[in-house]
Amino acid sequence: MGLLGPSGCGKTTLLRLIAGFERPQAGSIYLSGRPVAGPQWLPPEKRGIGMVFQDYALFPHLTVAKNVAFGLSAGQRRARTHAQNRRRRVAEVLTLVGLRGLEDRYPHQLSGGQQQRVALARALAPRPPIVLLDEPLSNLDAKVRLQLRQDLRDIFKAANVSGIFVTHDQEEALSVCDRVAVMHDGQLVQVGTPQELYNAPISRFVAEFVTQANFIPAQHHPQLGWVTELGSFAAPHVPQGASASSPHNSSGQADAMIRQDGITLISDSAGDITVRDRQFLGRENRYCLQLPSGREVVARLASDHEFSIGERVKAIVADAAVSLYP
Repeated sequence: MGLLGPSGCGKTTLLRLIAGFERPQAGSIYLSGRPVAGPQWLPPEKRGIGMVFQDYALFPHLTVAKNVAFGLSAGQRRARTHAQNRRRRVAEVLTLVGLRGLEDRYPHQLSGGQQQRVALARALAPRPPIVLLDEPLSNLDAKVRLQLRQDLRDIFKAANVSGIFVTHDQEEALSVCDRVAVMHDGQLVQVGTPQELYNAPISRFVAEFVTQANFIPAQHHPQLGWVTELGSFAAPHVPQGASASSPHNSSGQADAMIRQDGITLISDSAGDITVRDRQFLGRENRYCLQLPSGREVVARLASDHEFSIGERVKAIVADAAVSLYP
């Protein structure tokens, strides 16, 4: 599960409530059907939760193996786990996270990605039912972050452990998590699969934050449907729960959400849309387009064909890429 939202929306606070580092002012928290906060309170050390912090929180004076074993000892000391069993479990989790052979190194001898894997191995060692991850990839460079996204999915599935992954990065949440909860101003505003959030955001905030879509005014016309600067649309999608009132209101006005990847451009010297800027992103180009009104929208197209800055173009928008919000 991913917790996705802008800075200050309450993601880390919610994670700390689940971990037991904070007490809720109201409500209850259950883990595996067991109440841990509310009428009954369990301290963090009795909840059996694994935690991976943003800054890794490794002990600099301990080797990789001892850092991982510390987490195991903390979770299994009451069971009087023998040293041999602890060594076996440390070897298992280090193999799982791809660090076998680095047992005797110290944190300062590791890269940032390797330190993050040690922190993950320490959290997994006691076999917790759930692991909480507080923006675990934010301190890593882009290449390592991309690799660890896939590795995290593989590691959690191989360990058969659930995780709650906090991030403010939309792409990160959609690519890593099976389900994502979007937060805004301390509330969960939509929970669903990445596909559901991207294809059917229930509010303008979710649409803007998750899909980074364009919003332009739309006026209803009896014959043409909903008319915008990028064309007319007969019956755009109205997301369920987008508003208590229908976009088909007495004023006939709404905002049309148009996905950046739903716009196709055609070079047209008589076109009334101008390419104001272009950013090359590898497999695609990001175009900033200026409409006749002066409003700007963004389109993302494959980089196999380029439009020049200042070029006049015509835009074609796929019906499926348009939704209406009051």
